[in-house]
Amino acid sequence: MTSPIYLGVIGVGGVGTAFLNQLARLPNAPQLVLLARSSQTLLSPSPAYKPSIPAGDWKTASETPSLTKSGALSVDEIASYLSSTPGRAVLVDNTSDPALASSYPVFLRKGISVVTPNKKGFSSDLSLWKDIFGAAAEGKALVYHESTVGAGLPVISSLKDLVATGDQITRIEGVFSGTLSFLFNTFAPVSGGAGASAKWSEVVAQAKELGYTEPDPRDDLNGMDVARKLTILARIAGLDVQGPDSFPIESLIPNELASLPSTSDGITQFMTRLPEFDSQMSAIKDGAEKQGKVVRYVGSVDTAKKEVRVGLQYFDKDSAIAGLKGSDNIISFYTERYGPNPLIVQGAGAGGDVTAMGVTADLLKVLERLS
Repeated sequence: MTSPIYLGVIGVGGVGTAFLNQLARLPNAPQLVLLARSSQTLLSPSPAYKPSIPAGDWKTASETPSLTKSGALSVDEIASYLSSTPGRAVLVDNTSDPALASSYPVFLRKGISVVTPNKKGFSSDLSLWKDIFGAAAEGKALVYHESTVGAGLPVISSLKDLVATGDQITRIEGVFSGTLSFLFNTFAPVSGGAGASAKWSEVVAQAKELGYTEPDPRDDLNGMDVARKLTILARIAGLDVQGPDSFPIESLIPNELASLPSTSDGITQFMTRLPEFDSQMSAIKDGAEKQGKVVRYVGSVDTAKKEVRVGLQYFDKDSAIAGLKGSDNIISFYTERYGPNPLIVQGAGAGGDVTAMGVTADLLKVLERLS
């Protein structure tokens, strides 16, 4: 008889809410017994762990007396609760909390599998990366984090399959940020168009208004999000990258604006002053155009040279990267088997629904392996 599987979920923001909606539509979904957000935790009363929390109607359920409610629980309290269930437990972390990510080994050593789109645990210190997978082996638990790179795109699973089957990865290259993809596809389009004459500051303002950027666009323009994704892929490909601060990252934030505070006033100042530096980006775009190329913001891993780099590069106008549309991502895997024609993964690399899809798909893989 198959042991029951119990599920704990942390985070009910954009991705978390989309995940819960998808979970509610799954046939034979695992029993949701813990749902935590910043100020409240819902728990199914032990030892029966019933009733379970209805994923699609958790807000209404949170007002019912049959569920136990408390404030925020500590990592140890959550791990203790999940490990006490009469079956296998899975934690889904839908936050971007670095403190929670650094605690994954606590859950894994207790046999609690982890599914998450949170990049922080897999792209911080190399020691944490090793500790996470060492703890998983020790606790006979599973770790799935497909959505840490490319949202719902099969980027990590494709790379792991290449590595596991003995292919030699020579190079990884691509556009890893939906925000930066939109910015450069609009600012420096291949065939001219409205964006061809647009100023850089105008395109950034447009992206912010459309909700493509973080509330503070500098969180996209500094390149750190791309660097974290490259760190993860480089490690899977076999490089012991110490962290995203151990290789070159080209920031698109003018030095004069980098120190503005991360407050609403600081963001306003940044957007107000950004037009002062439009000529710098225009010069880069014009330099590419003189060579018959376009400029794009990419990340690359060269396994032979053991080099990782994030920044601006020029591309031929008929290249796959130059031909991207909207906010799509594209990741090319160059390997010995695939030769000069890489394995390419392309599509929407951001958004709550597609990110949650990657999380849900990972959960299904965990359920299949645990059952």
